[in-house]
Amino acid sequence: MLQEQRSVDVQRARKVLRTLADGLQSVLDENPGNHWEALHAATAVASHANGWFTPDNVRFALEVWREALTSDAVEAWLEQLPEQRGDGAPRNVGIITAGNIPLVGMHDLICGVVSGHRVQLKPSRDDAGLTRALLSGWSAASPGIGEQVVIAEAALKGFDAVIATGSRNSGRYFKHYFGKGPHIIRGQRTSVAVLDGTESHEELQALTEDIFRYFGLGCRNVTQVFIPEDFDLDRLFAAFVDWEHLANHHRYHNNYTYHKALWLMEAVDLLENGFVLLKEDPAWVSPVGALHYQRYKDAAEVEARIGSGREEIQCRVGKGGLPFGKAQHPGLADYADGVDTMDFLLGLGA
Repeated sequence: MLQEQRSVDVQRARKVLRTLADGLQSVLDENPGNHWEALHAATAVASHANGWFTPDNVRFALEVWREALTSDAVEAWLEQLPEQRGDGAPRNVGIITAGNIPLVGMHDLICGVVSGHRVQLKPSRDDAGLTRALLSGWSAASPGIGEQVVIAEAALKGFDAVIATGSRNSGRYFKHYFGKGPHIIRGQRTSVAVLDGTESHEELQALTEDIFRYFGLGCRNVTQVFIPEDFDLDRLFAAFVDWEHLANHHRYHNNYTYHKALWLMEAVDLLENGFVLLKEDPAWVSPVGALHYQRYKDAAEVEARIGSGREEIQCRVGKGGLPFGKAQHPGLADYADGVDTMDFLLGLGA
């Protein structure tokens, strides 16, 4: 039974996160352990419910979370958790997840479990059953979680606080509906890369993982690249080659061909290679099938531009940011929008 507690139960956190990590590993090994058969089955059919959730992308998401849940990573995270600021009594916390990439709400779920609060979890309709299947396995393998976390089949009710993630439009709705109580509301963000021209071909190849993984649908995906004024864009196209298979994905290709036709009719200056459109454009978010870029003369221009868009940007990759290829490898201490979820949860009742 869920116990009243005044701080994070570190021993329990270690145990339940180890159980989750082992379950994910068993699914990745194609040998699901006891209780994890439902998640294994869900990963195999996720693309039938959501065409963006290809087997490769679902497996990648599982691998990233298994990587984030190593014993050393968990210990490092637990050691730096903020102090309990609230009264410590479990609250009813609603968690509404997005459905743009596989298991996108995993971090919020983990934080809810570790904080000790009661959680009403409402997965997106685009989640393809992955979160339900994962929670089913985790609940069966870790006694207490099934009581602590329930799936909200209808609207959230009886909640004391809410964490909600969605699009820009749904974010406005969330703020209107949940804004009067304690909340974390996340809308649409994106990520940027900054090149200085000295990058090797291998580094640019790593950057393509930040651009194309999950078809560019995640907030950690790079959709805007800053390049020096004399940078040769052919270097990017040479690095893009390994992703040409995207042209065979009908949803991605439909987006690509639609925007290509639209921009050609508008006489927009484009560069393209059959599966991605390069467009010089200051807008932070580029459509699926396209990548925006901006040329700059000096670093101060870039810093000023990024500074002005800090509320739109999730990650910065390359010069002054994350290593190339690491945007889609968040750890437990990487809190979305820079808002410490655990600090929020541990502060309820303060």
